[in-house]
Amino acid sequence: MQSNTRVVTAHVPTPLAQQVDAAAARLDRPRGWIVREALTAWLENEDRRHALTLEALADVDAGRTVDHQAVETWAESLSTDQPLPLPR
Repeated sequence: MQSNTRVVTAHVPTPLAQQVDAAAARLDRPRGWIVREALTAWLENEDRRHALTLEALADVDAGRTVDHQAVETWAESLSTDQPLPLPR
């Protein structure tokens, strides 16, 4: 018996539930393990995305930005024989 756990119930589309069942069978793991791993990975990803967003907003507030036209010119140059250096 695991301590410090809670049951969380969610309604998911049948095809998603079937994918969870298939993954559990393929990996020889319980469905709960699959759901816990997926939820953990998603939450870690969301935490990282949030941190990067805050970092980007701080850069904007500090004036650390690159001119839009400079980025477009650089991006267009990538398909040429002499791509431009990354704009700063």
